[in-house]
Amino acid sequence: MIRTVLIGLGKMGISHQAIINAHPDIDLVAVCDTSDYVLDMLSKYAKVKTYTDYKKMLVQEKPEAVFIATPSKFHADMVRDALNAGCHVFCEKPFCLDTEDGLQLAALAEQKQLVNQVGYHYRFVATFQEAKRLLDLKVLGKVHHIRAEAYGPVVLRPKGGTWRAQKSEGGGCLYDYASHAIDLVGYLFGNPQSVGGTVLNQLFSRDVEDEVYSTFYFDNGATGQLSVNWSDESFRKMYTKITAWGENGRIDVNRQEIQIYVRDATKAGDGLVEGWNMRYTTDLTQPVWYYLRGEEYSGQIDHFVQAVKSGNRRTTSTFRSAVDVDLTIDAMVRNAADKKNLTSIGAR
Repeated sequence: MIRTVLIGLGKMGISHQAIINAHPDIDLVAVCDTSDYVLDMLSKYAKVKTYTDYKKMLVQEKPEAVFIATPSKFHADMVRDALNAGCHVFCEKPFCLDTEDGLQLAALAEQKQLVNQVGYHYRFVATFQEAKRLLDLKVLGKVHHIRAEAYGPVVLRPKGGTWRAQKSEGGGCLYDYASHAIDLVGYLFGNPQSVGGTVLNQLFSRDVEDEVYSTFYFDNGATGQLSVNWSDESFRKMYTKITAWGENGRIDVNRQEIQIYVRDATKAGDGLVEGWNMRYTTDLTQPVWYYLRGEEYSGQIDHFVQAVKSGNRRTTSTFRSAVDVDLTIDAMVRNAADKKNLTSIGAR
């Protein structure tokens, strides 16, 4: 059993607590939060030891693994303290608000040879994993254009909201929604080398953006478009989609299905036929021991646990890959502020 503690008991923290507590290889010995009410409930009904000071918890409980699910502005210090305590670390996304912190922590985890993972759960959705497998098989040939989209009904009217609506806390559509789409681009195609034409648009929020649009440029000549809006009430919940065009066709993938259009089946392989091919999440998803919100949430935690047990530090979503997302976000913020990227159209 892996001696484990959890820091942060908000929406994601409570979800993680339930999944962690049900895992057969985890002994959840303590949790930490600033809410006395939440801690009282967990102490009373879950019979778990509680703390309000995570540093004290690390010293007294001496955990092997730490899960961090606090607002983003706290991640860097907490991850650093956990690594220096010799703990394997699972941290929620986005990783760090300061890219220099992220780079240092990725290096620290590698230096200490500790398992490290960031909660980009879409990497554990079966359809996106299947898309990764097909793209690695080059079924599309050379990919020349990508579109990454994410939409949902988070902010639909002017209001104060939670920490996600505060820039200083690491909120906003860019960090909360767009980071997932950016991470999927890196997972499936590799990371862009530059960005252009970035728009961070406010609709209802006062301190953060509600819409994010940008163009990505890759070393191999491919281009990409990012379109994200968390103020889109036409969606009941978050909807994420990746589309890619290649020499031998096109692939559309979301949580429910993959649609693959193939021009030449002899070049694609993998049982694909010319024209449209469909593969569904119901056929691709493996059952999990505990279901909450989606198989991918249990899947990512089990992946971390198995990495700790085996000593395999090359998790599917490492600190290093999460820093790549943060670096892209940082470039987008700078690009949005640089009005020189606008090109005027000549007189008509």
